[in-house]
Amino acid sequence: MNEHVKFMREALIEAVKAYNLGEVPIGAVIVKDNEIIARGYNLRETLLDSTAHAEIVAMRQAAQRLGDWRLSGTTLYSTIEPCAMCGGAIVQFRVDRLVYGAPDPKAGAVDSVIDVVRERRFNHRVDVISGVLEDDCREIIQQFFRELRNKSK
Repeated sequence: MNEHVKFMREALIEAVKAYNLGEVPIGAVIVKDNEIIARGYNLRETLLDSTAHAEIVAMRQAAQRLGDWRLSGTTLYSTIEPCAMCGGAIVQFRVDRLVYGAPDPKAGAVDSVIDVVRERRFNHRVDVISGVLEDDCREIIQQFFRELRNKSK
């Protein structure tokens, strides 16, 4: 099995945790030396913290585990294209590679709306691989919002 598929499946497991809490189902894992060192899922509603996106949660956990805010040598897997806040944090944490599943045409800050992680004027740029398990990553979010709309009817 392709390593990117393997780790994106792990990120999807994190997304299900968010889904089960009523959070927007986005999950993330951080890998170093072919081992998951951190996991995260959306916790904005649970923590009442608009910065508690899956990617931020995972990067904070990885920094604690490594004892360094620089996450050099890591790959971040996210089920959805990161937003501008998360893209900026990915650059600030010095993540080497981002692998994401589904694009976010409304708020994506990698390929869709803007490109924060490969901005040439920044002192760090991130390698990007997109579209890994894209259909699965898109489906869990679409299902979440379908159910949310049906509840409000």
